[in-house]
Amino acid sequence: MATVRICVCGDEGAGKSSLITSLVKDIFVAHKIQPVLPQITIPPSIGTPENVTTTIVDTSALPHERATLNKELRKSNVILLVYSDHYSYERVALFWLPHFRSLGVNVPVVLCANKSDLSTNTPTDQVVEDEMLPVMSEFKEIDSCIRTSAREHHNINEVFFLCQKAVTDPIAPLFDSKTSSLKPACVSALQRVFYLCDRDQDGFLSDKEIHDFQIKCFGKPLSDLDLSNIKSSIQKQLPDSVTDKGITQSGFILLNKLFAEKGRHETIWLILRTFHYTDSLSLQSSFLCPKFDVPANSSAELSPAGYRFFVDLFLLHDKDNDGGLSPSELSALFAPTPGLPPQWQDNDFPSCTVRNDAGYITLQGWLAQWSMTTFTSHRTTLAYLAYLGFDSSPSTPSSTTSTLKALTITRPRKRPPRPSRRRAPPVSRTVLQAFILGAPHSGKSSILSTFLSRPSPPSPTYSPSLQPRTAVNSVELPGGKQVTLILTELGDHEPSILDNAAKLAQCDILLYTYDSSDANSFQYLVALREKYPLLDDLPLLFVATKADADRVRQDCEVQPEEYAAGLGVRKPVHVSVAWGSISELFVQVAEVGLNPGSAYPKGEGEDPDDGDGDGWMAWWVAAGAVCVVGAAVVGIWRRMSAA
Repeated sequence: MATVRICVCGDEGAGKSSLITSLVKDIFVAHKIQPVLPQITIPPSIGTPENVTTTIVDTSALPHERATLNKELRKSNVILLVYSDHYSYERVALFWLPHFRSLGVNVPVVLCANKSDLSTNTPTDQVVEDEMLPVMSEFKEIDSCIRTSAREHHNINEVFFLCQKAVTDPIAPLFDSKTSSLKPACVSALQRVFYLCDRDQDGFLSDKEIHDFQIKCFGKPLSDLDLSNIKSSIQKQLPDSVTDKGITQSGFILLNKLFAEKGRHETIWLILRTFHYTDSLSLQSSFLCPKFDVPANSSAELSPAGYRFFVDLFLLHDKDNDGGLSPSELSALFAPTPGLPPQWQDNDFPSCTVRNDAGYITLQGWLAQWSMTTFTSHRTTLAYLAYLGFDSSPSTPSSTTSTLKALTITRPRKRPPRPSRRRAPPVSRTVLQAFILGAPHSGKSSILSTFLSRPSPPSPTYSPSLQPRTAVNSVELPGGKQVTLILTELGDHEPSILDNAAKLAQCDILLYTYDSSDANSFQYLVALREKYPLLDDLPLLFVATKADADRVRQDCEVQPEEYAAGLGVRKPVHVSVAWGSISELFVQVAEVGLNPGSAYPKGEGEDPDDGDGDGWMAWWVAAGAVCVVGAAVVGIWRRMSAA
């Protein structure tokens, strides 16, 4: 908020100009002043809340000045409505407030009962109850009310401070004066604040957690006496909300309700803004979606700090220590968020990742799921890091935290042009994506299930995968390096994806599967590669499934081994989901994804051994043999010449 523009209005003689003059001169001006004062601007340095510039505009209620009045009302962002006697009070509800509504002016109104020095026999509490509260209950746009006297300089600074606060710290989004309760959006925001401050997730704010909260929001510690008074205030209305463990969530909400009832709603706003809430009680877009550009051919991955955060989050919510997050534990974890990310629901979470015997997601599956989310939609990860409270310290000011610390950008993965692509350099990423292609009944779904350590039970009926299906898990390579592998079966979306260069660019390796016991299975792959020429631009690996059954000759012009040799790639890998060694397949897939050079199919006129280490080795061995033979011939000739 850069400027607060206050429009001071009310009946003639109510003392509008006197209030402004008393504020500026800090004394009451007894002599007659001009009917309408010129516009006054108060700079931010003079004790204004939120360091805002305040502009005060005086107006006239005379009929011939109505156009000017309406213009200033529309330009203002708060109205100070002044009355001083019974007649001007009656016109508040009969004329002024309906007039504001007729203009479509939707700004807070501060109601001011001026000239309190003329009615010294009437206590302020009675004025509030008899005059102000009835009007406030009828017109919700009235933010607050106050009684003033320009002659006695009573509440002069306070009335303009209320106007400033009505703009910088509005009560309307927080509190419903009619029901005397916090509004649902405010309660929801405060519940998220409680969740983030409850570091051990035991349902209570301990004294240590309250201290951290105080430092984070207000920048100063809370004394033991103040903390004791706070607990006493809460306990008077909700005895069970304060225990030896600390303050419950209901007690925390009640405390903020007390702030609102006492007119200290700026305290609530300070709390909410510390946790990145806007005036509409939504999280700041710059906080949920900070600028994080991923260059072409690069990808986003979790940094060590990001992995550590999600590990701690998992362990914190695994209350029964069974190694998995049950539905209730997941629900508690995602309480401060809009719920599961839509992408997770599309992938049928948690069946798309690793689960324990009870069907609960494990830590391995949890980290793999977030690695996949970051790889495919890093903005989703950034938003949920914000929702879940990624933070370097519980008492660190909000301005010093950034969710960007949880992500890192990989080095670009450049696919060389065809003549040199088989000499492509290794890939430095730790998250890889593979598309599984193959004819119906070729075992694609079984591979996905086995990848998640859930072998598919034999079924008498075949049910094809219509929608894309994804499985994500971590793979340990020789040497101990961990790689997150995303396997995707395309389902009915296969034609649209294989004909889309942008979607294929997200893939690191194509996994061509065929049933080695079905004579017609491999021909599907041959026809697929002929139909979609873009497939020639990606590394590939052939997989012969159901190797535990009798192998048959493929009804195809070229057998799979010869076809692979013609492309200059590895021979088909024979696997069976019934074999324990199938886990080696996923290691090979990851290795090909990290070292894709020899897995690119050769183009027209390319040597199948171009880029293949074995081919180059053969040339070097042959050249070495020629050199050795040549040296031997030269040595024999010299000895014969000497003889």
